[in-house]
Amino acid sequence: MSDDLIKKKYNKKIKLLNNYNKKYYDQNISEVSDTIYDNLKREIINLEKKYNFLKSLNSPQVNVGYKPSKNFKKIAHRAPMLSLANAFNEDDLINFEKKIINFLNKKKDYQIEYSAEPKIDGISASLIYKNGKFITGLSRGDGKEGEDITENLKTIKDIPPSILNKNFPQEIDIRGEVFIKNSDFKKLTNKFANPRNAASGSLRQKDSKETKKIPLNFIAYTFGHERGLKIETQNEFLEKLEMWGFKTNPFNKTIKGIKNLIKNYNDIEKKRDELDFDIDGIVYKINNFGLQKRLGNIANAPRWAIAHKFSANSSISKIKKIEIQIGRTGALTPVAKIKPVNIGGVVVSNATLHNEDEINRKDIRIGDTVLIERAGDVIPHVISVDLNLRDKNSKKFIFPKNCPSCGSKTVKDFNLTTKKEDSVRRCSRDGYECEKMAIEKIKHFVSKEALNIEGFGKKIVEKFWDLKLIRLPQDIFKLDFNKIENLEGWGQLSVANLKYSIELRKNISFEKFIFALGIRHIGLENAKLLSKNLKSLKNFLSLSNKNNLYELLNIDGIGETQINSIKNFFLSKTNLKVLRDLEKVLKVNDAKIQKVDGKLNNKTFMLTGKLEGMSRAEAKSLIEENSGSIVSNVSKKLDYLITGDKPTKRKVDSAKEMNVQILTQSEWLKMLNKTT
Repeated sequence: MSDDLIKKKYNKKIKLLNNYNKKYYDQNISEVSDTIYDNLKREIINLEKKYNFLKSLNSPQVNVGYKPSKNFKKIAHRAPMLSLANAFNEDDLINFEKKIINFLNKKKDYQIEYSAEPKIDGISASLIYKNGKFITGLSRGDGKEGEDITENLKTIKDIPPSILNKNFPQEIDIRGEVFIKNSDFKKLTNKFANPRNAASGSLRQKDSKETKKIPLNFIAYTFGHERGLKIETQNEFLEKLEMWGFKTNPFNKTIKGIKNLIKNYNDIEKKRDELDFDIDGIVYKINNFGLQKRLGNIANAPRWAIAHKFSANSSISKIKKIEIQIGRTGALTPVAKIKPVNIGGVVVSNATLHNEDEINRKDIRIGDTVLIERAGDVIPHVISVDLNLRDKNSKKFIFPKNCPSCGSKTVKDFNLTTKKEDSVRRCSRDGYECEKMAIEKIKHFVSKEALNIEGFGKKIVEKFWDLKLIRLPQDIFKLDFNKIENLEGWGQLSVANLKYSIELRKNISFEKFIFALGIRHIGLENAKLLSKNLKSLKNFLSLSNKNNLYELLNIDGIGETQINSIKNFFLSKTNLKVLRDLEKVLKVNDAKIQKVDGKLNNKTFMLTGKLEGMSRAEAKSLIEENSGSIVSNVSKKLDYLITGDKPTKRKVDSAKEMNVQILTQSEWLKMLNKTT
C-alpha cells in the first residue's frame, strides 16, 4: 500500500476517534461500545508503530480525553491526568507483567505486588488542596488542562472543604471519580440516560445551586502534583485518604500473582449487579511508589498501571410480554418487554428478540427468565433462557402470520444468493398502505440523515399522525400551523421555529432526497451512488419506465437486489403520488459534477480478485478521486479490467472477448504514478 493511502486510512481513524472523544467527554454520549472504542485505539497505535511517518496531535498516544468546554475557565493540570492501557484477558496481563520485569531487569520469578482497584464508571476530577484547604477543582479535559468546576464540586459532601490532619501534605492534587449511585439514579431516569451522563451533566451546570440538587458522590484513588507527601506504597496512600476524610472503593485489594488477579477479577465481576455504583473493570497499579517512579510513563499512559476491562454488561430479568414492532420496510421485529433491570448504568425494560428464527432457535417464551446483554449503547438483546426456571404451563410463542398493524399476510423473501428464505418476516402491503409502516417511513423522511427537519422528532410524527395532520411525507409541507399552535405544549414561538425548520429543508441535495424516500436496500451510500450517476431528479423519475432501470446495472455497488427494490417502489401508485407532490414543493439540487481533470478522466474501470495491500473500497475511491468511474459489469463501455489475486475467470474471459484492456494492480497504479 502506498504511503498516501496509509496516511489516508490513518487520518480517517484519527478523525473517527476524535469524534467519539468529543461525544463522550464533551457531550456525555457513548456513541459506541467500549470494545469498539478500544479496538480503534489499538488499530491507530499499531499503525503508528508500523509506520513511523504517521503522527497526529489527536493520537491516543499523545492525547487524552477531549479539549475542555468553552463554558468554563481552562486551567492547566499541575501534573497531567494520564489515560490507562487496557487488558482484556489473562494473556494481556502476563505480557504486561513481563514488560515490567524486563524493564526493571528483574528475574523471571520476581513477585510484583499490585493494588487492584475496581474502576468506577464516572467523571474524573482533580482536587487541588493547599495548606489543607480545597482551593480548585478541575475536570480531566484533555489531560493537560481541565475545566474549572470548583463551585460544582464544592456541593459534593464526600469532598472535604478543609483537612486539619497533620500528616496531610502542604500541597496535593487529590484525584478520583464523581458518580451517582444506582439507587439515587432511579429518581433521575426522566432527565438522564444513565448515571454517568447524570454525573457529567450535573458537573457542567453553570449554576452550582442546580448541581447541589443532584446526589453526587466522590471516591478518591490517586494524586497528581504533591509537596510533602511521605508514603511509599499505593495501599498506604489509600489508607491515608480514609484518614483524611475521603471515601475510597471498599473493594480495593493488594494482590500478588496474575492467577490471583484473575480470581479477584472474576469475583468482582459476579458482584457487579449487587453494587450500588457502576464499574467497568479493575485497575492494577504497581503498589510500590519507588518502582512506579522507575517505570515512568509511555506517552500519555503510565508503564506501571493497566485497566482490566469487564466483558459486555449483562443481567438476569423476566419477560413480561412479547410485542411485534413494524419498521418502515415492513420488517416485523419481536421485542421482549422485561422486568426493568439496571445494565451498565442504564435501566433496561426492552430487549430485541431479532426475528422469528431467533425466537424459535432459543425457544423464547413469555414468562421466561433470561440473560440480557447490553454492550455499550447497542440495543439490549436476549442471550439465553434459563430452562430450569420455566413455568410448567409455559406455551411456545407463535409468530404472527398476519401484520399486527394492517392485518395483511406476512411473508419471508427468498434470497437468491443463499437460496434460502430470509429470517425476517415482513408485511406484504405497500409502505403507506400499512399504518405502522407509514409512520416509520415519515420518521425516516424527517430524520437527521434525510431531510433533517429540526424539532420534528419521532414523537412529533406520532402525535401529528394521531391528530390526522399527516399521512404522507408531502403533508409536512402543508401543515395547519394555526391548529398546531392551539395544541397543548405548543405556542407561537415553537410553531414559528417548526415552520422555519420545514421551510429551510425545502432545499435539499439529490442524494438526501433519494435516501429520505426510504426505499428498501437503498441506504445513504447507495443513495450517493445513484445521485452521482443519475445526476438529477428528472433522471430519477424516468426510472418509473421499466426500460430505464437496467441502466443502473452499470453502477458499481448497485445490483439486482437494489434494482428490484427501486422497481417495486415505482410500481406503487402512492409512491408515484408522493414523488409528484414532493417535486412541486421541494428544490432538489442536481448532483455535484465530478472532478474532470484527473489522470483517469473519462475512463471506466472494473475490479476483480483480491488486491495487495489495498481494500476494494480504497481502490474505488482512488479511481474516483482521479476522475475515473466504476462499472459493475463487463461491457463495451468498460475501458479497463483491473485484476488482483484469483480474479473471476468469467469476467476475465468476457473482457478478452470484448477487447477490454486487462491490467494488473501494478500496471494500474503506474497510470497514477503510484506503487503498492
